[in-house]
Amino acid sequence: MRHWRGPFDRQGYHHGNLKEALIEAAQRFIAERGIGGFTLADAAKLVGVTPAALYRHFRGRDALVAEVAFRGYDELAKRLGRALQSEGTALERFTRMGEAYLAFAEQEPGFYTAMFSAKPAEGEASCGPFWAKSIQSGGKPVGNAFDFLVQALSQTFPEGFQSVDVRFIAIEVWALSHGIATLDAAGQLPKGPGLPDKYELLRAGVLALVHGALKERSGTPAK
Repeated sequence: MRHWRGPFDRQGYHHGNLKEALIEAAQRFIAERGIGGFTLADAAKLVGVTPAALYRHFRGRDALVAEVAFRGYDELAKRLGRALQSEGTALERFTRMGEAYLAFAEQEPGFYTAMFSAKPAEGEASCGPFWAKSIQSGGKPVGNAFDFLVQALSQTFPEGFQSVDVRFIAIEVWALSHGIATLDAAGQLPKGPGLPDKYELLRAGVLALVHGALKERSGTPAK
């Protein structure tokens, strides 16, 4: 289990950034108890304030969980972006993105659970889904997790997929990654002699998806 360190670990919360303390408290509860395993009163008690103080920053529990989800997608996008911009061949960078995704799901269970459970807070539906929100660099958006996945596929397979939209392949890759990460987190991923670990399984699955799409190109053999 992750060792949690934050403003509430030092004799409770007394001053400073209450919003950040609440977000970390919610992330901690979600990691340890699941998405429904805490209340606003629990978060307030953990940081050492009254429940009423929470409403200065969040309209309610759903808004707090939604913020945890947004922070999770932001952190995931940063990790995928670093993998995409690392050294090596396009295929090596693409492979690192898969490894980064599975590592993130394992290392940040609070973020990961919130990301796939939360809904946009009331009044924020027009902003689009969490995964579509771009991370910022120098005050300018530089991309989101899905953008980086599409970029990686385009760079790794520059010849394209002819009639298949690269975004379609990206969604399939994400779905596969999420399925493997979820099974692994639940301890339901089959393991044993001769069976691949989660990283090997993801690499093999992604290549099978991509090669299947390449075979659909008229007269183009799979690579």
